[in-house]
Amino acid sequence: MLTIPFLCPLPNGLHARPAWELKEQCSQWHSDIRFINHRLNSQADAKSSLALIGTGTLFNDSCSLEISGSDEEQARRALENYLEHRFIDSDSEQPINSVPVNQPLPRSLSRLNPDLLAGTVLAAGIGSGMLTLWHSDSLECYRAIAASPEDNTRLEHSLAALAEQFNQQLQVLGGESKTIVSAHLSLIQDDEFASNIRRLMRESKLGLAAAIIVNMEQISEKLSASSSEYLRERVSDIRDISEQLLHITWPDLRQNVTRTLTQPTLLIAEDLTPSQFLSLDLSQLKGMILEKTGRTSHTLILARASSVPVLSGISVAQLAPLVNREAVLDGQCGVLVMTPNEAIKGYYAIAHQLADKQAHQQAQAAALPALSRDGKSLEVAANIGSALEAPGAFSLGAEGIGLFRSEMLYMDRDRAPDEQEQFEAYQQVLLAAEGKPVIFRTMDIGGDKPLPYLNIPQEENPFLGYRAVRIYPEFADLFRTQLRAILRAGAFGNALLMIPMVHSLDQILWVKQELERVRPQLQSQGLRFAAALPLGIMVEVPSVCYIIDHFCDEVDFFSIGSNDMTQYLYAVDRNNPRVSPLYNPITPSFLRMLRQIVSVAHRHGKWVGICGELGGESRYLPLLLGMELDELSMSGPRIPAIKSLLRQLDSQTCRELADKACECRSADEIEALLADFTPQEDARPLLALENICFVDNLTRKEQVIQYLCGNLAVNGRTDRPVELEEDIWQREEIVTTGVGFGVAIPHTKSPWIRHSSISIARLPAPIDWESEMGEVELVIMLTLGENEAINHVKVFSQLARKLVNKGFREALFSARDAQAILDLLNAELTF
Repeated sequence: MLTIPFLCPLPNGLHARPAWELKEQCSQWHSDIRFINHRLNSQADAKSSLALIGTGTLFNDSCSLEISGSDEEQARRALENYLEHRFIDSDSEQPINSVPVNQPLPRSLSRLNPDLLAGTVLAAGIGSGMLTLWHSDSLECYRAIAASPEDNTRLEHSLAALAEQFNQQLQVLGGESKTIVSAHLSLIQDDEFASNIRRLMRESKLGLAAAIIVNMEQISEKLSASSSEYLRERVSDIRDISEQLLHITWPDLRQNVTRTLTQPTLLIAEDLTPSQFLSLDLSQLKGMILEKTGRTSHTLILARASSVPVLSGISVAQLAPLVNREAVLDGQCGVLVMTPNEAIKGYYAIAHQLADKQAHQQAQAAALPALSRDGKSLEVAANIGSALEAPGAFSLGAEGIGLFRSEMLYMDRDRAPDEQEQFEAYQQVLLAAEGKPVIFRTMDIGGDKPLPYLNIPQEENPFLGYRAVRIYPEFADLFRTQLRAILRAGAFGNALLMIPMVHSLDQILWVKQELERVRPQLQSQGLRFAAALPLGIMVEVPSVCYIIDHFCDEVDFFSIGSNDMTQYLYAVDRNNPRVSPLYNPITPSFLRMLRQIVSVAHRHGKWVGICGELGGESRYLPLLLGMELDELSMSGPRIPAIKSLLRQLDSQTCRELADKACECRSADEIEALLADFTPQEDARPLLALENICFVDNLTRKEQVIQYLCGNLAVNGRTDRPVELEEDIWQREEIVTTGVGFGVAIPHTKSPWIRHSSISIARLPAPIDWESEMGEVELVIMLTLGENEAINHVKVFSQLARKLVNKGFREALFSARDAQAILDLLNAELTF
């Protein structure tokens, strides 16, 4: 028997995804393999993901694998390599900013004395609707079903039917939904799941239904006892698949609980399973109050992805007497507002109005071309792994798809996708792109991405092993099928073809030969296809850098895979904690290599992009622009910030910065150089059209201040509208800002303002300003930065003096639009 000791490297513990991957690794060997958690003294068959989950293994637990059998030595070497290099990658990556923080209650809301129940924000947003209680199915009616001789056969049929149901869902789902359903599919396909149910039927003389429920309870009990919040929250997933199995086996027993939402609804529940959430009409679901859902539950991940606000911290018992009452779920401040009156509804109407305006501004900014301050173009594209991700990427401003990871179509299945399935996926992306370029990377499989149906042996060092273009000759039919699908899809858009892991010219010549082989086949079959596709390579093997000129004779473009290139260049395994600190692409050697690639490619008329993580790093954008790259490709959510920053950068200044960085002697010197580099931000005028508002629904003082501060946030003049609003209200408490003549001039000098501004609201009717100077129908709000040279008191005084002038007042009040007010004030005021 051989033993591999290790510490669990998984931040979230051994949950479904890493357990499934470890099981897959162990299942390739004939030897018996036991997983042991020494902290808890728990053991499991390492070829069962459910058994592995049941060990309750947490981050940094002392563990070992015990291997005994005919191939134990080969298994030990392969599994040792996997545990050291790749096990950590199987953990779920937590979403950026996944834990929203309750904002303070704005004064413009608290002054309205709302009836509040305080909770905790789990998913941000605002929704209003009728409070509706979710009625969970009771499983007791299933538990009472008597045992039957057909139970084993019934279990097999039901598991197959549920797996088919999951597979059908996977064909249409994307993003987080697809990931979660894939995890559920892997759980029911685990031999341990079915064998535990059979054991309970056999040993405890239980019927099938009771055995399913007891199995669920036993697994849930183990998970609930974990000290890891993440593992405790997997109970919902176990309950979900168990309930679905019961429902699919005995559909007639499913309780007839109406789950159709017929009006805007705020749903109350202890918890919801992912399948229950996916069954709801999201057009009517405006928010959820979930008593027991944690921050990492799969249901919560789905809610965030669907923009459904969620609160916790309020019990079902508290809310049960309030069912069928109207409420507002405020997923910004973390409160549930009961039975809102007209004033409170007005507050949230304005909040929605500002949110819509913000979304419109973001959409407009996303549509802007990716240009530097001096007009230098740098294409900003998206990395995606499925066709369903494409529309979201384009809505965020992607100018193309810089990397379509086609290998995702091949993974988590028991056979390769056929030509038609691939064609449809590729065509869907191209149609969504509407003429924008889409780069299809051919399958990067093998090595660290093993597929069970290809039977590629385990390797000592998979990152340097048999993968990507290196496996294509052996699996030539598989590769030709992919080429046929991409060529066919290329007839429907602007497709480009990219080959990964290329290190020699012979490899690209072989690929071109294969392309010439499949084109006549497509033509003879009368299939529509792209006669020619631009062909490029991933630059991730350092040796390619020295023969870029040779490749320029054979390919059309280059895309630098900065992740692999960095670790190959430095001989650093980025997943090895002992050397991972050495993994840093911003060093003189990497930057000089980058400059070499770009300069040679440009001399030969070829373009160069980056599709690794480096491309989406805002702090390194000045260097990448200075290196004269032609394209950056990144995850979709990073695109708006990158395009916004790009508009502030001067390309010539960035070239000078890049030249200096290449002459630095260390990464620290480069970081210091970047720290001293400050992009020039456009000065914003004190008076601007964007801050002059004619809004029909401002009927209270609170609404006016809420809207004007929120509008400054929409226009990028403050990042903290609630804090800015508080500064305005504090001055209102000191002295009235009503100045008579139907005008108020609220004002402050605040650290929360980025660009000093004068905001104006022309009201539809006079409102009470709580001032002895009478009602107000024009509000001029002055917000100056803390370090602004202009004295806000002097500006206030100048405005007040002008308002004494009857002609100025009449001209101001008779102005019919924002432009007329702007022209008048620019002519009359000096700052």
